[in-house]
Amino acid sequence: MALDIVRIPVLSDNYVWLVHEPVSGETMVVDPAVAAPVLDAAHERGWTITQIWNTHWHPDHTGGNAEIKAATSCTITGPADEAGRIPTLDVHVRGGDTVRLGSVKATVMDVPAHTAGHIAYHFETEHAAFVGDTLFAMGCGRLFEGTAAQMFDNMRKLEALGDDTAIYCAHEYTLSNARFAVTVEPDNVALKQRMSDVVAARERGEATVPTTIALERATNPFMRATSVDELAARRAAKDAA
Repeated sequence: MALDIVRIPVLSDNYVWLVHEPVSGETMVVDPAVAAPVLDAAHERGWTITQIWNTHWHPDHTGGNAEIKAATSCTITGPADEAGRIPTLDVHVRGGDTVRLGSVKATVMDVPAHTAGHIAYHFETEHAAFVGDTLFAMGCGRLFEGTAAQMFDNMRKLEALGDDTAIYCAHEYTLSNARFAVTVEPDNVALKQRMSDVVAARERGEATVPTTIALERATNPFMRATSVDELAARRAAKDAA
């Protein structure tokens, strides 16, 4: 991989991703909920933050924008359709646009549902995608501003990235998601094994993300839903759990 990716746990269950491209020396932050731990992590490594990429407007994804920008003069890129709710944005992007970290290119994907203008960033050459709150390990984002049909479509878009694509989501929700998933597919052998692995990892204090498309295709009840109605029913059941 041409990128160095660092996971920074913040708040109660958020992950901020620090992404460094060593050839250019550029460093980018995905969805900084807060600033101090991110600035510290970059400083410890001798990296200078040059960019922030936001996936959506929620404060636990944008709360550190202003302070990091003040400290580094970085450029902030985010969803054009949510620019009114992210006042720190410098660059507005939509699905199909291209963004770069040094020489490494990412494609912007429209993945609305959790929020109306939610986007993701796909580094095709790196087999990596930063998906915010759209896809989680064994879960998906709540439908705050969109529909089950949109989320079903998002699952198809992400699934098409390929089994070896690493998925960098923004929360450590895996254990809760696994507990729900096994109620949906109690006979899924791969899911039962993953549940066991996740319980053991969390007991050791280890993170469970990034995940991969292959893992999600095998164990994620939302990606595995065969229709919009099935996804909607599963999302409603998870919300009520």
